[in-house]
Amino acid sequence: MPPLFQVRAAGDQALLRVMRNVAVKGDIMITAQSASAFIETEQRLGAHNYAPLDVVISHGEGVWLYDVEGRRYLDCISAYSAVNQGHRHPRIVAALVEQAGRIALTSRALRHDRFASFLERLTAVCRQEMALPVNTGVEAVETAIKLARRWGYRVKGIPAGQARIVVARNNFHGRTTTVIGFSSEEQYRADFGPFTPNFDRVTFGDIDALREAIGPQTCAVLLEPIQGEGGVVVPPEGYLRAVRELCSEQRVLFVADEIQTGFGRTGDLFACDHEGVVPDILIVGKALGGGLYPVSAALASRELMLLFGPGDHGSTFGGNPLACAVGEAALDVLVDEHLAERARRAGARLSEGLRAAAGSRAREVRGRGLLLGVDLYGPARPLANALRERGVLAKDTHGTVLRIAPPLVIEDAEIDMLLSAFAEAIATL
Repeated sequence: MPPLFQVRAAGDQALLRVMRNVAVKGDIMITAQSASAFIETEQRLGAHNYAPLDVVISHGEGVWLYDVEGRRYLDCISAYSAVNQGHRHPRIVAALVEQAGRIALTSRALRHDRFASFLERLTAVCRQEMALPVNTGVEAVETAIKLARRWGYRVKGIPAGQARIVVARNNFHGRTTTVIGFSSEEQYRADFGPFTPNFDRVTFGDIDALREAIGPQTCAVLLEPIQGEGGVVVPPEGYLRAVRELCSEQRVLFVADEIQTGFGRTGDLFACDHEGVVPDILIVGKALGGGLYPVSAALASRELMLLFGPGDHGSTFGGNPLACAVGEAALDVLVDEHLAERARRAGARLSEGLRAAAGSRAREVRGRGLLLGVDLYGPARPLANALRERGVLAKDTHGTVLRIAPPLVIEDAEIDMLLSAFAEAIATL
């Protein structure tokens, strides 16, 4: 069996020796369980709220993942853009280890020495004045909703309890009961109601529909610049700019959910940058944690963010020292290694190759940068399975769409391998 994990330090060896079902020989970790054993236990003891590909990952590095049986795979999922910098980026790992050796958690009841520098870096990169860090992406979405409503009542003068937010059909902003309440995906909503009222859905990309939906009680428009989970749906050119202008004209906040599209994924730092648009509230996450730790945030102007006072909103783990150290390192890597530019160049090459290989078997290959979707005439899961057999991990979404989103550190040789595997796999359909 080939090596599954290169142990980097003697301390790691000591840790591995106490792990169940693991043997350590020299600096190599070898699991004693087969993939089927892991899967059986998972199915027996874990809730069945996911339908993952049948591969059990042991470790990863860069763009590569390795399973418990020694096989290597090119990662084209990137944990839904959480691994833009690649798996186990050494600078981010070093920041996590160093900080974990000092202090990991204080709660916001106390101040700590990592918070200020993280906020400076985050607001500078995101070009916003203030930030409220939380843990998961959906927490940042909930933060933005609360902030938009408060602005609606205290600044715009909307009568109490009547603030409305316009969202897009086919959206995906997370899994809380508030957020699924304005989803148009019936499975996300079935038997989970009652839901929070006052969200209005419109067709994504239709500026006239958005204009009609905005009324006197509208406080915000909440959109993903590209609908990733919805099938990598890119709006018409000029749509985001028109949304920005309409929101300014109607005195409505534009809230951009860049959790999946942000931090270089689409070939610019943010997807809104493609049209030179700056939202009133920016929601970020995923890649902000560098593939190591959950870090998310809502950002806005000072005028907006100071509508929150002590006790109005909070999170025990939000902005903790470990998160700040990891987040700052993740941002440094994104900027210093020019990952947005790399995504633009690699994405152009990859999308051209996918279109050529797909030919008439796909309706469309669409997306920006390294967020690409292959829309097939039938279910996409068989193509995902065929790719897995050829050493590529990609995931189906929205039924017929195969989403391909490798880490932004992917090199030309790895793109060539992906395209060769894709051509073979799609020919089997």
